[in-house]
Amino acid sequence: MNSETTQPAAARAEGIWKVYGHGEAQVHALRGVTTAFDRGRFTAIMGPSGSGKSTLMHCLAGLDTVDAGDVFIGDTQVTGLGDAGLTKLRREKVGFIFQQFNLLPTLTAQENIMLPMAISGRKPDPQWWDLVINTVGLGDRLSHRPTELSGGQQQRVACARALVARPEVIFADEPTGNLDSRSSGEVLNFLRSSVHDFGQTIVMVTHDPRAASYSDRVIFLADGSIVDELARPTESTVLDKMKSLDPGQSGPDAATGGADV
Repeated sequence: MNSETTQPAAARAEGIWKVYGHGEAQVHALRGVTTAFDRGRFTAIMGPSGSGKSTLMHCLAGLDTVDAGDVFIGDTQVTGLGDAGLTKLRREKVGFIFQQFNLLPTLTAQENIMLPMAISGRKPDPQWWDLVINTVGLGDRLSHRPTELSGGQQQRVACARALVARPEVIFADEPTGNLDSRSSGEVLNFLRSSVHDFGQTIVMVTHDPRAASYSDRVIFLADGSIVDELARPTESTVLDKMKSLDPGQSGPDAATGGADV
């Protein structure tokens, strides 16, 4: 247990700022955000449209730069890495799941899952491969191409692709945004089991209180700052908190409107 407590967080931000534009058009997307994401935990990031939740995830994942402060993945300082270093980091330590499945239509499910590792010249551990494939329930779909799979199955392929390389942290950006409620539940159950059963770390941006209720912890942003958090969230406690941050909301889908940063 002591060895676990001495390990660095899977990802952390220390006083990070992100500013877009200049003069009157300037937008402070992040204002000195400090937070950490423990290993083996499922954390959701929520907030009203324009609160900075997507910007925070992109900065943590090395997809965007910060104007001040520091970002770490494990013990690796992301801030200041050049293109080659960022590419290596994203290839070896970070997994991604997006709202759009981002599968190559000419490849089979198995080839799509293997693609990032094939590009880097690596092969998955056979036992881990079998465990991931069994968990996502795609054993009889590996030879199918994306057009032969349902939306939920395509997103599970994307989840397996992120998990099979055993990254330090997986960032999921609205992973159920394009799915119906049944498929959404399948994907969220898989994400939760990958955390609780396999020790994976997941950081998920979502607008959906139901999706957030699958997580262990929710952090809430407003106007570029972390304003609150919830442990052991439920759909109703998350919705209540979102209403308090954005009184104009009247239900779980009300946060979908408008552009986010």
